[in-house]
Amino acid sequence: MLPEKMNAVVAHDRGDYRYEQVDVPRASGAEIILKVEACGVCAGDIKCYEGGARFWGGDGNPAYVEPPFIPGHEILGRVAEVGPMYKGPLKVGDRIVTEQLVPCGSCRYCREGKYWLCDPHNVYGFKHHLNGGFAGYVRLPENARNYPVPEDMPLEKAILIEPFACSMHAVDRAKIEPEDVVVVAGAGTLGLGMIAAAARKKSKALIAIDPVGWLRDLALKLGATHAMEPWTGDGVAPLIAGMTEGTGCDVYIEASGHPSAVGQGLQLIKKGGRFVEFSVFSAPATVDWSLIGDAKELDIYGVSLSPYCFEPVIEGFKDGSLPTEGILTHVLPLGDFKKAFEISKKREGLKIALVPEA
Repeated sequence: MLPEKMNAVVAHDRGDYRYEQVDVPRASGAEIILKVEACGVCAGDIKCYEGGARFWGGDGNPAYVEPPFIPGHEILGRVAEVGPMYKGPLKVGDRIVTEQLVPCGSCRYCREGKYWLCDPHNVYGFKHHLNGGFAGYVRLPENARNYPVPEDMPLEKAILIEPFACSMHAVDRAKIEPEDVVVVAGAGTLGLGMIAAAARKKSKALIAIDPVGWLRDLALKLGATHAMEPWTGDGVAPLIAGMTEGTGCDVYIEASGHPSAVGQGLQLIKKGGRFVEFSVFSAPATVDWSLIGDAKELDIYGVSLSPYCFEPVIEGFKDGSLPTEGILTHVLPLGDFKKAFEISKKREGLKIALVPEA
């Protein structure tokens, strides 16, 4: 029997997130109720909390969020209840993760097989009809994309399945070749996941750029051949020039979320190079677009979510080909969500998992 009430973080407005008791959802139709084991804190959760225009509207953006809602989309848990019409393979007690997006199944993109570009774009944790994992339980709709997680997979790996799936998709978009010099800007959780995934491509060089020393050290442990500071540091441009006959890097993946990293990449990349953009920015990135066209004829690849990458990431965690050591730095009770946000903002930690209290 499920309890009637649960603790949850409820977003009422920009900066107005409250730890409250709310009703436990129940499964109808072919839905699943998941008992949350843990939910990771994403940079997007923090930017939404801080009132980012990408979420709440403004600066030419329509509002995406629909409050009140329960945040959290990096969800790990166990099946607690299935609806009377559920015919899938999962059963009560199964440990699973769910993709952050619930595709509608009927829009043009879904019909074309590009479900991750689904037009309604319903992601857990931003709308009141699709609450997220900062709670004791979460409802998974019929169209949710769910994946079994091995019982013996530790939390330090299992909580990283969703972000590493996003990282893997970015690396896939980059089309890395063995002779490429690859730069990843930003060594947060997603950037480090990209380093781990890109290292498997065994390119000529894999360079991590980040202003924080301990994150650069971690990037080296996860497979980077070099780890450098940004423009203010010790010569990333001369390093790349020396490797490429002065032409520039072949691939630049922007994962920092800082507008300056876009201009940096356009300067560092070679003519005909591949620029991969992943981040959600809190401020506009303004650049000279002539660098993209006339000056360098660049290929620009956007990255959205993590299509078809959850299962490969789970396999990579199981066989050890995707290292994760050092990325999960904090496991906190759900009620300490504001503390988690502050740790992340100050870069005093990396991935933080929030665990519901009984």
